[in-house]
Order: sequence, then structure tokens, then C-alpha cells
Amino acid sequence: MFTNQHTKPYFAIMIAILFISTSAVIVKLASAPAAVIAMYRLVFAILIMLPLVLRNYRNSFRQIKKSDWGFGSLAGISLAFHFILWFESLNYTSVASSVVLVTLQPLFAFIGTYLFFKEKLTLLAIAGGVTAVAGSIVISWGDFRISGMALWGDLLALTACAMVTGYLLFGQNIRKRLDLIPYTFIVYGIAALTLILYNILLRYPFFSYPTSDWGYFLLLAIFPTLLGHSLLNWAVKWVSVNVISMSILFEPIGASILAYFILGEKLHTMQWIGGGIIITGLYLFIRSYKTKRKPKK
Repeated sequence: MFTNQHTKPYFAIMIAILFISTSAVIVKLASAPAAVIAMYRLVFAILIMLPLVLRNYRNSFRQIKKSDWGFGSLAGISLAFHFILWFESLNYTSVASSVVLVTLQPLFAFIGTYLFFKEKLTLLAIAGGVTAVAGSIVISWGDFRISGMALWGDLLALTACAMVTGYLLFGQNIRKRLDLIPYTFIVYGIAALTLILYNILLRYPFFSYPTSDWGYFLLLAIFPTLLGHSLLNWAVKWVSVNVISMSILFEPIGASILAYFILGEKLHTMQWIGGGIIITGLYLFIRSYKTKRKPKK
């Protein structure tokens, strides 16, 4: 089914979303501050990548243009603040509510790709987008609480949503010209450096955390980062940010199921209904969206 060249990016996106769905639950299990969790997630990721980069891609960095370094830096900074804001939101609201708000990025992506890349969408694609977003809202209908600290958590998650859209938009600009490994190493490296400086500024301790937290940092680096975000970075060379943003709407389904089994957060009937609506919306969107770029072997 997925042997055709045109379907490879979509298959990669599907696998990426499965891994990314683990992120919110792992973060919720950790006790360290949000910015520290985000920092070690990326530091461990680039340390794992470092031997491969040194062995096979050292010369690639010399050929990167200054403008690409600039866009890569903007993508990395956006990614860093996405993690800070999203992880912090999980301290105030449920996994379902936080993940749903973060995955509303198609609303930002539609605007961004139109303004910066002049990408136009068919009426069917727009209908699919609106349907999927509506499904995301239905999933967490029982969790939204417009009051107190839960509202603060929701606002943080929504801001994190805007940040991750910026990360994908800046990344789409340069990913067309750079190989996956140099690109992800640059973006993760800039994001890690941003988070290190942020934690120094806030005077968060770097090492006084329980052993379990170090395990969670490593899991975050391997699964949602290297096996999740990196696959999305591979796919963005051939698939629009709009398609990736729509596909990420699957994340609330996986995250909600994991939160039920691991954290004991209950799944409501409305969340199951919302999942069906999301799948319908994604089907309409991807069927209507024609990719102009073909993947290479």
C-alpha cells in the first residue's frame, strides 16, 4: 500500500504522529520544570545525532547559505518556545485540552502558507480543515474550563500552537535545499541553545532531578523528537505545512488514549466522537490537496 513514491511522505507522517502522541504523557510524568524538560529533550536528541553528523555530514555545513542559517535559527527558536509553552500548559490543564489546542495549528498554517508562500486551498480542503478542527474541539469539550488556572493552561497551549506553526513554516523554506540530518541538527541545536540560555536566565537547576526524570528526558529525545519530529522534517520537503498540520490533528486521539491508560485521565464519549470527525476532516483535506513535489528515492 505504501510502496508508491507519492505515498511515502504520508506514511512517514502517520508514523511520526504515533510517536509524537507519546510526548504529552511523558512530560506529565516528569517532575522537572517545563523549560528543563524541553532542554534535555533536545540536548539528548542532538547528542544521539552527533556521531552520525560528524561521520557523514561535516562538509554539508560549509555549504549552507547565511540565509538558511537565519531561517534555521528562527525555526529552532520557534521550536524552543513551543516546547516551553506547551509543557508549561500541561501543569495547568488536562492532556486532552492541551494537546487539542496545540494541534489547532491548521488555523495558523492556512494563514501563514497563504501570506508567505501564496498557497491556495480548494473549498473541499477548507471544509476538511474546518471539520477536523471541529473534531479536535469536540474531543476535549468536557475538559475545557474557562476559569482559573485551567484557562491559563489553555492560553499557553494556544500560544504554543502558533509557535510550532512558525517552526514548520520557517523549516519548509529551507528543508527543500538541505538534507534531513543537517537540517534537523541545526534546528534542534539552535532550539537547545535557546533553552539553555532561557534556563540560565531563570536560574533553574540543571542536574538535581530524580533518576526517573532522566529516563523521561531520554524517552522524549528518542520517540517524539528523533522518531517523530524528524520524520515530519523529512516529509515537509515534499508535503505542504498545511498537510502536516492537518495530520497532527490525529495526535489528540493517541495522546488521550495513552493518558487514559497511563495517567488515569478518563476518555469521554465526546472524545471518541471527535476522533471520528477528525478522521473525516483529514480524509477530505488530503484527498483535495495535490502535492506538486515528488519524493526522491
